Amino acid sequence: QVQLAESGGGLVQPGGSLRLSCAVSGSSLSNYIMSWHRQGPGKERELLATSPRFGGSANYADSVKGRFTISRDNTNNMVYLLMNSLKPEDTAVYYCKADGPTFGLESWGQGTQVTVSS
Repeated sequence: QVQLAESGGGLVQPGGSLRLSCAVSGSSLSNYIMSWHRQGPGKERELLATSPRFGGSANYADSVKGRFTISRDNTNNMVYLLMNSLKPEDTAVYYCKADGPTFGLESWGQGTQVTVSS
């Protein structure tokens, strides 16, 4: 079973940037579709960005398109979420998710808190 560990969250001012990291262990990252999700206070968990296994274009939720960028380093088993132009409504716990290696299997990290506030 793959293990995921997010890091990089914290407190940032509106308009600022953060880069979240997701360390993947227990299996090769190239076996998985990777995605970032978030859950804000009193809200449902929201899919933000998806990175396919073997390159190709990432997909983004409308709420973060143009501001957030997902990337992956299959050599070092790392996934990143670069977040720019952060807004207070981006405040949430951010989660990394791995889908695979077979259909229906999924793994989640423990989450990292991002707070956008002045």
